[in-house]
Amino acid sequence: MSLRSIISKVSMGAFTLAAASALTPAAQAAAPESNDPIKIALFDWTSVNLNAKILGGILEKLGYTVEYPTADYLSSLTTGLTNGDLDVGMEFWDTTAGEAMKASDATGQTERLGALGPKAKEEWWYPEYMKEKCPGLPNWEALKDPKCAEAFSTAETAPKGRYLGGPVTWEGFDDERVEALKLPFTVIHAGTDAAMFAELDSAYQRKAPIMLWVYSPHWAPAKYKGEWVEFPEYTPECYSDPKWGTNPDAKYDCGKPHGEIWKYSWAGMKDKWPVAYKVAKAYTVDTDELNKMSGEIDLDGKTPEDVAAAWIAAHEADWKAWAQ
Repeated sequence: MSLRSIISKVSMGAFTLAAASALTPAAQAAAPESNDPIKIALFDWTSVNLNAKILGGILEKLGYTVEYPTADYLSSLTTGLTNGDLDVGMEFWDTTAGEAMKASDATGQTERLGALGPKAKEEWWYPEYMKEKCPGLPNWEALKDPKCAEAFSTAETAPKGRYLGGPVTWEGFDDERVEALKLPFTVIHAGTDAAMFAELDSAYQRKAPIMLWVYSPHWAPAKYKGEWVEFPEYTPECYSDPKWGTNPDAKYDCGKPHGEIWKYSWAGMKDKWPVAYKVAKAYTVDTDELNKMSGEIDLDGKTPEDVAAAWIAAHEADWKAWAQ
């Protein structure tokens, strides 16, 4: 081999090594490990779909193809995320999905990616002006007074109070709670998240009676003055052992659980799309920021895509670091 050939081979080898070392993990992600679409679930409330669009927008900037199938909140944990219909779900709340998450974990086909960041609270909520008609609130026992219950009634439920629960897909066990605590209330389930908060806004403007399911993180507790009902504190035994609590013959004689909001993925994601997996696992969002962005969508009429794009632009340094 001539000296020129040797020099040429050494030079090419050095160039190849230098080029390879210059590729950061984020740059490698520009040519995704798989061209198959990453499917991020959409559910039936604003914040989860916003988080889905933010994560999806980040992944698209890293070169991935993303799809957004609409899925059922609870069953997705043991169907969509286990059978390949879904790859990521952004919000599973300890308040409502605790049992479904346990079942999902037991399959071995999903992975709990970590907490989203904001703490979850969901409970019966009423406007502050209703305390004049039911002064024993926020103690739940005030609701047992027929006069208090009637103050929350409508023509369809009188003399019983009316409680506006979330969509039936959220579960929450409010029908069971009413029965277990012997509350003179009728549970009416909202058709959608948007319809539930539209009814709150209408009632609040008129100072009309309303008791409903309000959750946080959400913009509503900041916009409207009110309080959550203080039920007996939740324990796992309350949902599993009738002997626990004030009613020895019934489960669910307590408030809703509270805790974290979890992200989940299909277990194969980390091998098929390792950089996307790292981003999804690292993804977190600030509570106040999430409330503000949800309000921009629900109250100001912005699209989730536009709000997500603004977050992605403002947090470019964060998500690029997550991809490293």
